[in-house]
Formats: sequence, structure tokens, C-alpha cells
Amino acid sequence: MTNEKQTNLPELAKRIRQHCVRMTGKANASHIGGALSAADLLAAIYGKALRYDPQRPDWPDRDRFIMSKGHACSALYAVLAESGYFPLERLETFYQNGSPLAGHVMHKNVPGVELSTGSLGHGLPVATGMAIAAKRDGRPSRIFCMISDGECDEGSVWEAALFAPHHKLDNLIVIVDYNKIQSLGAVKEVIDLDPLADKWRAFGWAVRELNGHDVHVVEEAVTQVPFEPGRPSCIVAHTVKGKGVSYMENKLLWHYRAPMGDDMTKALSELDGCE
Repeated sequence: MTNEKQTNLPELAKRIRQHCVRMTGKANASHIGGALSAADLLAAIYGKALRYDPQRPDWPDRDRFIMSKGHACSALYAVLAESGYFPLERLETFYQNGSPLAGHVMHKNVPGVELSTGSLGHGLPVATGMAIAAKRDGRPSRIFCMISDGECDEGSVWEAALFAPHHKLDNLIVIVDYNKIQSLGAVKEVIDLDPLADKWRAFGWAVRELNGHDVHVVEEAVTQVPFEPGRPSCIVAHTVKGKGVSYMENKLLWHYRAPMGDDMTKALSELDGCE
């Protein structure tokens, strides 16, 4: 099942962004840019595609979501809270001493988190293992895994990308948050990934390339998986680092900088007025 309250996807994406700004600003924490770029993708996945029950987070036949780009944890925590896994008030403890809402995705004592992540390149191999286990157990579970573009520099990503089509894991869906900026520079300058969609196709995946901020286009894609029977699905989502806050968009600075003081006020003001 999914949470039936999550029907207005643009509104859900806006709330995710607002939570992320407040959380990172209050905690003086990093990675707001990559959290904002993922908000529309997470809204569509949790609002329309994922089968889950927040009252039974260990439901055996649930779909799984792995946030491999674990540095964007604030966005995942936000959508989990909005989806009913834990109270929204808990987001206020983000990155505080003793809080389970750590600065990279943490599964311990956080309902709905399937895997602690942030060591980039590890999420997809684990998701692939979950997918083949579900197949062998005869379960209907699908495994969604969001990875970053910079993460595609890791060889472990491509080992998993070879493995999944070989084993016909059509219950595995990868979403690449292709915002074109990684920790120390533009993706094109660090290691150029283009043509990224063609690379996944060459590895045997069924691929769709789309605007990751058109939440209804994303919804259409994530609710139509698998794209082809017998093949894993890959969504290459073109996004903007810092999307929704004008002074953060496409700025490397906001990979690490926290929106504090006037920066937070301006960001929330812009997000409050967005559609």
C-alpha cells in the first residue's frame, strides 16, 4: 500500500524542500544542494509509486527504497516523516547529539530507512542483492535506488550495473539524480559521464531520460516500472543542484554550506511562494 494522503506531488516536494532548509540551517549541516535536487524525485516515488505501510515498516512484501547518495539524508528523513513513519517534530533533532537522524542516512532507530548509506557506490550493490533475494523468495517487492551522478565515478556502481541485467532483475529501479555538480566541481570537469543514459543502455538496462523537476513526468515513469520485462530500469533524471532556491541553484558552494540566518529566511520565503 501507499500513503493515500500523498496526492499533491508539487506540494509534497515543496514541503520536503522546506524541511531540508530548516534542518540543515538549524544544525549548520551540509549537503542542502543535493537534497533540494532530489525533492521532486522523492515526492513522486513516495507519493505515488512505492508500496509501503508506515505502521508496518518491516512488512515483508514492501517495496524498498535505498538512498545511496546518503549525504542528501535530510530529504529522505523529510519524506519519511511526511509519509507517516515518524512525527514531523523529530526532524528538529536532525544532526543533534544523540539523535538517530544522523548527517548521512542512518537506519538504526529510523523507521523506513532500509540501509545506512553515504559511502558512495555501496547503495546500488546492496539494492541489487535485495532485488535478487526478492526474486528467489518469490516476493513482489521492488527495489528503488537513488544514486548521485558523482557516485557514478565508482566502479562498484558499474559492477552492479553489469550484474542486474545478467540476472534479469526487472524488480530493480535506479534513479540517477543528475544535477551535474559533485563535491569538488562540475561533473563534466571531474569525470565526464556523458552520454550517461547510453552507458546504462549499453549495460543492458531499460532507460528513460527525463526532467527530474517535472514531478508529473517523474510520476509517470516511476509508476510504469519495469519499463521492459526481464530488464532492470534506469531513470536518468536531469536536475538542478539547489533547485527551488535561486541563490543556491547550480552553485557548488551549496554542496557544503548551510543556509543559516538571512540565507535560511530568504530560502524559506522563496519556497513558500513556489508552486
